[in-house]
Amino acid sequence: MAGATASLEMPDGQPLRLHDWPLPQARRGGVLIVHGLGEHAGRYEALARWFNTRGYTVRSYDQRGHGESPGPRGVLSHPDDLLADLAVVHADYARTLGIAPLLLGHSMGGLVALRAVLDERITPKALVLSSPALRSHASPGLQRLAATLAHLLPGLHLRNGLELERLSHDPQVVAAYRNDPLCHDRVSPRLADFIFRAGASCIADAGRLEVPTLLLVAGDDALVDAAGSRDFAAVAARTKQLTTRYFAALYHELFNEAEPGRTQVLRQLEDWLGK
Repeated sequence: MAGATASLEMPDGQPLRLHDWPLPQARRGGVLIVHGLGEHAGRYEALARWFNTRGYTVRSYDQRGHGESPGPRGVLSHPDDLLADLAVVHADYARTLGIAPLLLGHSMGGLVALRAVLDERITPKALVLSSPALRSHASPGLQRLAATLAHLLPGLHLRNGLELERLSHDPQVVAAYRNDPLCHDRVSPRLADFIFRAGASCIADAGRLEVPTLLLVAGDDALVDAAGSRDFAAVAARTKQLTTRYFAALYHELFNEAEPGRTQVLRQLEDWLGK
């Protein structure tokens, strides 16, 4: 699915699968893509090729418990595993490029990317957030239960409850996801609790944003609560670093939407990159 694959070992011994879509003599640098819950880096082939045609070399990786990276599906050993992993992958890619990459995160990947930036674990050239998981549709009671189970049974396998039919208006995208053996429907209490807590803390810390950022929000998002992005944008606007684009009628996977939605999203991305 990717132009090339390799493995990168994390400090705790966990190997992560890297996916590269290389572009020799990339005139605009590199892009590092962070995927969402239950999916994997190979699903970003089309987006990577889009960046290639615009002068960027691209890397992504399968987060631990996802895709071709080994380990129990949706399970974390420590609450900040995904943040620590991104810091290592980002530093390794920056060394390869000789310059910090642009960072793009989708859904849970957007949450991981934003939290890592706000924590100053990484400083990318710029940041793109696609439907970031800053707030969940889960009830407060379910979130409290996740926090309790994160201490008692952190590795318990639970269904993530994602409404796959609301990924995209394109039925082929939904069917491909359902039939993809590298996608899964699992989440552990520790991972769920991380998502809930990190989303709330990102909104609270929005005023600390210091990296040029494009926030792409799906208005008809059944997988994450778009109100979280709106609240983040309201606070982050004062930093003068944030550009926000809303797509009222689009579903969660903005880069995989049916036309003309997908083209509209990519035009906004290209315009922002040009500026």
